[in-house]
Amino acid sequence: MTTPVCTSASSAAVFPSFSSYVRARGPVLLRTARSLTANPSDAEDLLQTALTKTFVAWERIEDHRALDGYVRRALLNTRTSQWRKRKVDEFACEEIPEPDPVPAPDPAEAQVLRDAMWRAVLRLPARQRAMVVLRYYEDLSEAQTAEVLGVSVGTVKSAVSRALAKLREDPELAVAA
Repeated sequence: MTTPVCTSASSAAVFPSFSSYVRARGPVLLRTARSLTANPSDAEDLLQTALTKTFVAWERIEDHRALDGYVRRALLNTRTSQWRKRKVDEFACEEIPEPDPVPAPDPAEAQVLRDAMWRAVLRLPARQRAMVVLRYYEDLSEAQTAEVLGVSVGTVKSAVSRALAKLREDPELAVAA
């Protein structure tokens, strides 16, 4: 009785034996891959690449008793290729360097600025003050502000623009900033 030989057209017949090989030897091969890399995720990627190369060559491998050696050689060759392609500026380190923290603004200075801003808003004419408060303190849109005050959107736009110009020129805010 002769054993049928698998051809590339019958890769479905090859795949189950490849799958059983991967299921049986996967953990051992993963340990080998982990010994070649410092990162467990990189080891999984390395093993996946080596197994892909093994699957492509599955029909050409004559002695399936030596598969572990074939896969280990594929692991080593793949890792060597990755290492050669690695950029020069890449390096492993124990800790990720953190950027220098940006100093937080002094809460007292921030409060002084808020107080100065509020005093400047209170010096605005009542109509402009109402529009600035609704737009920027209550966070209403121009249309919502116009509806609340019973004016047109254009009126809100022009009044708020004039109010902001006054606030930019306020001498107390220029000193506080």
